[in-house]
Amino acid sequence: MTSSTYPQPIFNPAVECASREKITETQLGLLKEQVRLAYDKVPWYQARFKQIGLEPGDIKTLADVRLLPVTDKSVMRETYPFGLFAAPLDQIVRLHSSSGTTGKPVVVGYTKADIEEWRYCIMSMVQMAGVIPSDRAQMAFGYGMFTGGFGLHYGLEGLGCMMIPAGSGNTERHLMMIEDYGTTVLIATPSYALHICEVGEKLGYDWASSTLRVGLFGGEPCPPKMKQEIEQRMHIICTDNYGLTEVMGPGVSGECLFSRDHQHIAESHFIWEVVDPQTMEPVTEGGIGELVLTPLKKQGVPILRYRTRDLTRVTIDPCACGRTTARMEKIRHRSDDMLIIRGTNVFPSQFEDVLSHIEGASAHYRIIVDNEGGMDRLTLMLEVEPAVFSDSFTQMDSFRALVAEKLRSTLQLGVVVKLIEPHSLERSMGKTRHVEDLRS
Repeated sequence: MTSSTYPQPIFNPAVECASREKITETQLGLLKEQVRLAYDKVPWYQARFKQIGLEPGDIKTLADVRLLPVTDKSVMRETYPFGLFAAPLDQIVRLHSSSGTTGKPVVVGYTKADIEEWRYCIMSMVQMAGVIPSDRAQMAFGYGMFTGGFGLHYGLEGLGCMMIPAGSGNTERHLMMIEDYGTTVLIATPSYALHICEVGEKLGYDWASSTLRVGLFGGEPCPPKMKQEIEQRMHIICTDNYGLTEVMGPGVSGECLFSRDHQHIAESHFIWEVVDPQTMEPVTEGGIGELVLTPLKKQGVPILRYRTRDLTRVTIDPCACGRTTARMEKIRHRSDDMLIIRGTNVFPSQFEDVLSHIEGASAHYRIIVDNEGGMDRLTLMLEVEPAVFSDSFTQMDSFRALVAEKLRSTLQLGVVVKLIEPHSLERSMGKTRHVEDLRS
């Protein structure tokens, strides 16, 4: 399928197709307002401003954003639950939070105005993916403290779509709904979408004749090989979107149908920086670095310079779709996901890159890190496609050796490769865990 198969609406051309001068002028005005709000209403920020000798009036240009204090997850846990809130709690109409599996959860609150701005970001983002008001959108995210379900639900509903709030789990019920309700848009993690596909195939569902046409995926990275597999097997267009609970939720950036490796940033709502994660200095233009975000319209919890820990690069070149907003490369690495194996830095996405170029390697794998005799060891448990899985030891060993050699060439490390039959690894309804680090 090509992008010409689908409508190409632009939700707000005056904003999304504005000149760079207009974009930065608007951002500066909003930044000054946001800084003043944080200083006046949030004691933590006021204390930090005074500590570094900064006044809100010192922000005179967009580049002055770098003068502002940095915020990260540790700050949000330190001020748990309401220490960064600028609005009185009786003006907060909704709370969301992270899971808190590694400590206190990150809690964010939304005023009525925040909810409307969030809805705007989602409506703009989904139209980039070709969604139109007459679509029927089926939600496979859970409805809870996680921002994905509610954020996308109300944005799609605001656009005029019919929402089918199926929630997570009960895959056969999802298939029934797609068939009976004529679902055209599926919202899910890419790994769960692939699971729905596999279950449907086992039950004899004909994806080629399905009404489904667009996948809105988030919550986890969608490697190129997985995206290609879903598109080919489900006969849909898969699009990625990006967001973080700490700065809003989904809607920070989204993929259009012309630039499949990049995502347009909602620059009317966010200032982006790409910095060296060690020095916090800007990288050279077009260089890879850590994404730092400053929301521009948050009334409930104004966040300044949030460190995402996500590594990307950004271009401001206009897109073929007509939008002039900056585009970020899809997140492939996180600075805190890096594994150090015998002194070598390894990212899980490097495995994805290698496997995507090996015919017969599936998108399902598990990386296991352990320590044997004082030496770190990497093991890859890899599902192979049915056409490759064989009773022939010679054939399987030859394929295993090929994968191991490709990984060694890329990682400069030896990897123990274990091939397993299709559907051996557990499928997840949420984020798929690709790495298991057993080192103490």
